[in-house]
Amino acid sequence: MRIGIIGLGKMGSALVRGIIAGGLCRPEDITASDPLLPEMTGNPEYWGINTGTDNAAAVKGADLVILAVKPQVFSKAAASFAHEINDQLVISVMAGISIAGLRQALGNGARIVRVMPNTPVLIQQGVSAVAWGSGVTQADIQLVTDIFQRIGAVVEIEERLMDAATALGGSGPAYVFVLIEALADGGVLAGLPRDLALKLAALTVKGAAAMVEQGGHPAELKDMVASPAGTTIAGLAALEARGFRSALIDAVRAAAERAAQLEQADKS
Repeated sequence: MRIGIIGLGKMGSALVRGIIAGGLCRPEDITASDPLLPEMTGNPEYWGINTGTDNAAAVKGADLVILAVKPQVFSKAAASFAHEINDQLVISVMAGISIAGLRQALGNGARIVRVMPNTPVLIQQGVSAVAWGSGVTQADIQLVTDIFQRIGAVVEIEERLMDAATALGGSGPAYVFVLIEALADGGVLAGLPRDLALKLAALTVKGAAAMVEQGGHPAELKDMVASPAGTTIAGLAALEARGFRSALIDAVRAAAERAAQLEQADKS
């Protein structure tokens, strides 16, 4: 199987690592194009794949094409290689560009899949939301699932929910990073050394997330901790007074609205 990748930033690089580590493709059968890459066969900096700046050369003859550029530059990039797209499987990890928009830019022959991974895929702990386009085969589904399971969990969704999945799953790690930083700052304010406060904050979030993942409802788990007249309920009251929950809800809503705007921004 030959793979062509347009865009080799953090997300594109994570996919390459997963593909190679999983034995799904030989490094010499992968070609990546990015404006910052040198023209090189078997680039040792990128796990022995072929790199360059020619988008058309990267996708020519490829069985699988992965689109990992910023959505704002997709139209310009697509113009340079769309003529090489026929009936290949195309995976897009771009926010905001719909399957219909991808077909308009690439033609109707391609079998298109939209995927929204989040940044923890960089350490094989991510989650990727997947929406299948028409014409995708069972073999395509198995291949895409295999690729993204190498770097985390996979959830299937309807494409109409992709903007919401982008806002929550794709952007969500940033909200959690802010939460961890704020918890650590609170620990420092209460007297903890910075390194210890950060470690406690990160491990606390990790453990709490694991309890939810194992089936606990957040409200029930919260109530388990919040004893009458105790420390936790005092802290929760302070969060409620400052609109903690509504701020997070608004963050997801704003991100979803921005995701919906990206396709129009690419066309302007």
